[in-house]
Amino acid sequence: MTVAQKNRLGRGLSALLGDHLNRPVAGEITKLRVDSVVPNPFQPRREFKEEEIDELAASIRANGLLQPILVRTAPGATDQWEVVAGERRLRAATRLAWDEVPGLIRDVDDETMLVLALVENLQRRNLGALEEAEGYRVLADKFRRTQEDIALAVGKSRAAVANMLRLLKLPPAVLQLLRQEKLTPGHARALLAVEDPEWGIQLAGRAIGGRWSVRKLEEYVRTNPVSPPGREDAPDRGEGPASPPTPKDPVTYALQEELRAALGTRVIVKRGRGSKGRIEIPFHDDEDLERLFVLVSGREASDVLE
Repeated sequence: MTVAQKNRLGRGLSALLGDHLNRPVAGEITKLRVDSVVPNPFQPRREFKEEEIDELAASIRANGLLQPILVRTAPGATDQWEVVAGERRLRAATRLAWDEVPGLIRDVDDETMLVLALVENLQRRNLGALEEAEGYRVLADKFRRTQEDIALAVGKSRAAVANMLRLLKLPPAVLQLLRQEKLTPGHARALLAVEDPEWGIQLAGRAIGGRWSVRKLEEYVRTNPVSPPGREDAPDRGEGPASPPTPKDPVTYALQEELRAALGTRVIVKRGRGSKGRIEIPFHDDEDLERLFVLVSGREASDVLE
């Protein structure tokens, strides 16, 4: 990337796209077959909320598509296009069963594809914290951009970018809770101070079950940075922290991580001979047991005890 290109990245979405999105130049808009347009392979957004697409489709039905989508020629194809900016508009047009959609074709490289998608989402629809962090990681790892470069490109401070990237160090089960929006980014940042992944997962579950504020979780982490001694679910620290064995079967491991995320505690899936096995779900007090009971059974503990 040249110095000039790098400087362009720092000027935000409107500067990157020039007038192409906000005030299309006459004669440059072309009609593209909807079935010939594919999503941006560098799209940081993993989930598109159905209700938002429905609302956009209703607006387009009433007012028309006010801004064309921006596309580039798909690599190795002559009649297929990749969305650079405007995937929500494309999805809405598809929902309206349009055969064609107005678009602008531009020569855009991979890095600019990612930056444009990041900035468009950040400015127009908030990305999830993990989606944003993962987009920054691609810029850092794949395109070798520094945190300073990334901050300049998306119009944020270097500290904000660094804090987002740090979230990716959390245990997979906690990341899943963050992705599902059961934890806020503030809660997730508080858990970064917890060194033991298993304790971090348990604290995430307690914060969700008890509806803790970020401040309460921060204070609890400050006073309980490690699992209190004497707890059944605490790792044996006689010879250093002990983690449960990781299932060798990737399917079992994936299911275990999903259970951890769903229950917010240290679930362990153990395989026996053949297809038998068992699932261990520890709890640390009566309140946590009741929380887990509600999650597993869908009923309140009081309904059973009355």
